Amino acid sequence: MNDKLEIIEFRESDLDALRELFLKVRQNTFVWADRSAFDLLDFDVQTKGEYILTALYNKKVIGFISVWMRDNFIHHLYIDEAFHKRGIGKILLKAALEQTKFPVMLKCLERNTQAVAFYKKTGFTEKAHGDNENGPYILFELNQKIE
Repeated sequence: MNDKLEIIEFRESDLDALRELFLKVRQNTFVWADRSAFDLLDFDVQTKGEYILTALYNKKVIGFISVWMRDNFIHHLYIDEAFHKRGIGKILLKAALEQTKFPVMLKCLERNTQAVAFYKKTGFTEKAHGDNENGPYILFELNQKIE
């Protein structure tokens, strides 16, 4: 699979595909939320000013990670459901970590149990718990490169 996988920096030509992926994955993952609250242009608003890496498989957008570099904060990591459990999230994460300093932080909604398990397995540790408009979340921290 990896011979067909590419990790690249954001390209304007991928914008429509990234918007669609972001919308689709959020609607399918955050089933407890009001689906009508999600909009195609949310990607633009929520990643503005962030460093974005895109995962391509056979030249097709299948995932991305966005990082608020000033705070070494991973804001989004989304993979098309058809490509889950193939190591793509970890590959994107490793590529992003090459551009950041430690510690790296992120928030993950507690209800997003697959993502919580992924971050724990990858080496993130729980630093705090909080609550926002999307519900309870875990603040995770990573202090070293991942295997």
